[in-house]
Amino acid sequence: MPLLIAMRHAKAVDRMQAEDDFDRGLTERGVSDADRAAQAIESVGLKVTHALVSPARRTRETWKRISASVGEPPVTDPMALYHASPDMLERAIAEQLEGGAEAIMLVGHNPGIGALVHLLAGQAEAAADLPYGWPTSAFAAFDVTVKNKRPVASRRILYFNPKAD
Repeated sequence: MPLLIAMRHAKAVDRMQAEDDFDRGLTERGVSDADRAAQAIESVGLKVTHALVSPARRTRETWKRISASVGEPPVTDPMALYHASPDMLERAIAEQLEGGAEAIMLVGHNPGIGALVHLLAGQAEAAADLPYGWPTSAFAAFDVTVKNKRPVASRRILYFNPKAD
């Protein structure tokens, strides 16, 4: 069964510290939390065959901290992933899965990524312990299938929230 890891980018600098939202880089805490997320993934041995990463600086920097832990797969980074809605994220995931991807990591932004994770966790009956919204550097991994051009989760494999420690 295909795997999906959906992650929100790590903590980025305040909007006032960058020329525009797209160019916001990670804070020291963001780097640390992304490294902890990578360790959580490594601890269970999850690997991915494809990555979907928003082209914004903070998502690319997060991916750089995570990529080695998941096997450094090829990356697709369409502008459509920048602040994408859950619907847009679902379509991007389904397209990758229908194209032969066996395991995908998605690195994106709230509110879309948080809404997607909550939707998938609800399908897998594994949403009770998830925080409202979706914290930076948090991720959830699911077994998924595609039905009606949408990913559907059958089981949550792993959940990481850097603020829960």
